[in-house]
Amino acid sequence: MRLPGRKCNKCGKKLPAKAYKTDLKKTCKSCEHRWWRGFLRYLVQQKRLTPAERMASRVGYMGAAFLMAGQWTVEPVLFIIGFCCVLVQVTFRKQWNLVVLQLNGLVAWTIHFVKTFLN
Repeated sequence: MRLPGRKCNKCGKKLPAKAYKTDLKKTCKSCEHRWWRGFLRYLVQQKRLTPAERMASRVGYMGAAFLMAGQWTVEPVLFIIGFCCVLVQVTFRKQWNLVVLQLNGLVAWTIHFVKTFLN
C-alpha cells in the first residue's frame, strides 16, 4: 500500500511515494544518496588491460601457485621462483609496499637456500 505523500525524516520535505525506495523507508532517495559513491564510481571506470598488464597479472598468479606449492614442500627454490613472479606483478602495478614485502621474502629464501646449499 503506497502512501500518497510523506515527510522525509532527514530533509523534512513532503514528497510523493516514488521518492522513497520502499514503502517502509522514511528517508527519501536524495537524502540516502552518498556523494562519495558517485565520486568513487567516477574514479573507477571500466578499464581495459593492456597486453603487458594481462601478462604481468598471469605471471603473478603463477607466482602465487609457486608460493602455495612451496608451503607444502618447504622447497626454497619454489619460494624463490614464486617471489620473483609475484614481484613482476606488483612492480608492474606500482604497489611499492608489496614490492618491498616480496623483496624481503626473496632475500630471506635466497639466504636460506645458499646456506643449505653450502652445508
